[in-house]
Amino acid sequence: MKKINKSVLFVAATVFLFSGCNKFDESINRDTNNPTVASGTQLIANSELSLPTLSSSPQGEYYAQFLSEALYPDLSLYNNVNFSFYTLYTGPLQNLESVLTSPSLVPSEGPISNQLAVAKILKAYFFWHITDRWGDVPFSEALKGKNNYTPAYDTQQSIYNSLFKLLDEANSQIVAGDISNDIVYNGNMERWKKLGNTLHLLIALRLSKIDPNTGKVEFNKALAAGIMESNEDNLVYKHLANAANENYWYDQISNQNRKWWALSKPLVDYIKPLDDPRLKVYGDANKAGDYTGLEFGLVEGVDKKDPSLLGLAIRKQDAPVYLVTFAQALFAKAEAAKMNWIPGADVEAKTNYDMGIEQSVRQWNNDDISGLAKMKAHAEIQYNPANGLKQIAYQRWVHLFMNGFEAWAEWRRTGYPELSSPVGNPAKAIPRRQAYPTEESSNNKAHYSEAIQRQFNGADDLTGRLWWDKP
Repeated sequence: MKKINKSVLFVAATVFLFSGCNKFDESINRDTNNPTVASGTQLIANSELSLPTLSSSPQGEYYAQFLSEALYPDLSLYNNVNFSFYTLYTGPLQNLESVLTSPSLVPSEGPISNQLAVAKILKAYFFWHITDRWGDVPFSEALKGKNNYTPAYDTQQSIYNSLFKLLDEANSQIVAGDISNDIVYNGNMERWKKLGNTLHLLIALRLSKIDPNTGKVEFNKALAAGIMESNEDNLVYKHLANAANENYWYDQISNQNRKWWALSKPLVDYIKPLDDPRLKVYGDANKAGDYTGLEFGLVEGVDKKDPSLLGLAIRKQDAPVYLVTFAQALFAKAEAAKMNWIPGADVEAKTNYDMGIEQSVRQWNNDDISGLAKMKAHAEIQYNPANGLKQIAYQRWVHLFMNGFEAWAEWRRTGYPELSSPVGNPAKAIPRRQAYPTEESSNNKAHYSEAIQRQFNGADDLTGRLWWDKP
C-alpha cells in the first residue's frame, strides 16, 4: 500500500471543513506537506481513515456474538440503548459531500469523474452502514451545514433506492486513469469499480425478504457490471506499524493491557468440531493449550473458564481490517442461486459456497489452505440442498468475524446463526437496531419524533425492526 501521511490529511480536512471554503486553491500542489486547503482526493483519503470504525467496535462483535467480555461484563448484556451517528456525518460523510459539491476539483489528481465516483461509492457504503444500524436517518436533507441543522429523516426504503442510484452513477462514470492520495486501492479505479458493484450486490441481497423482486433486479445488475474476482479486490484497511496508524485492538490490548475479550462459546462451539483452520487465527490457545469459548454475557466465574482470548493476528499493530470481501460476494451468489435469483440452482449454490469457504480460509490464513481438506471432509460442511441456506449463512457468519455490524445485519435478515440471549441477562433479546443519539430528541425533535412514530410506534429502543428486517 502506498504510504500516505495520514496526519497531514487530517489537518487538511479540518482546515477545509471549518473554513467554509467552497473553492479549492490550486496552489495547494506547491507544498503538499503544509496544505491550507484540502483537495478532493485528500478529503477522500481523510474519509477513508474512518473506514476501520465501521468494523473495529466491541459493540458490533457483541451483537454478532463473536466475542465475549472476559472482564467487566456490561455491553454484552445489551443494556446500552442509545448510540451516536454524529461523527460519521461530521467526519467522512461531510468530507465526501464536499467533494461531490465542489465546483473545482483538481484534474491533476486524476480524472474528476473518477474522484466523484469514488466519493459516491464511499458515501453509499457509509450510509448503508448507518441505516442498517439505526433505520430511517437523515439523508436527502443531510450534510447541508448551516443551511439545515434539522434535516428530515428519510425512510430506509428511500435510502436504499438512493444507494442503488449512487452506485449506478459511480459505475457509469468511471474512466481510465488513477486518482491520487488513495490509501485503500492506491488509486486503482478497476478495483473501485468492482467494489462499487459488489456493494450494490450485497445491498440488493438485504431485500431478500422485504422486496425480493427489486432485490433480484439490482443483484443481477451488479453482477453484469462486474464484481470482485479475487481476494486481491477486497476492501481492506491496512494499518501501519506506528502509533499514529495502528489497529484499534492493538491499542486496547497491547498498549492499555486490556485483555477483556475472548472468543465466544457460540463461535468456538461451531467451528472447533469442524477442524476449521481459521480458529487458530481468530483466537489464541488458552493456558491448557486448547481453544475454548466463553459463554456469551457471563457475569461471574470468568477466571475459572480459561477462555481463548482474541488472536494475535487480529490484534497486531498493523493488523488489517477486512470490510468488503470476495468471499462475501461468493456467499451472496450462493444464496442468490438457492433463491433462483441467478441461474444454476443448487449446482451453482454449491460451487459458490465451496469457493466462498476456500477464499475465506485463504484470506484469513495468509493463503494457506493446508487445513481446508480436513475441514471440508466433515458432513456438516458439505453442501446439502435441504439445508443449503442455513449452511451458507453459518459460513458467512464465520467469515465475517470481527466485522460485527455486518454479521449482525445478516443475522437479522436470515435468522442464522441460531444465537441466544446473554446468559447473564436471559430476558434481554438480541437487539434488532440501535436507538438514535439521545441529543436528537432535542436537536431535531420534530423529525426525530416523526421517525420513531413512523417506524416503531414511538418507542426508540433496541427492539424495533427495520424496514427490511421482517419476520
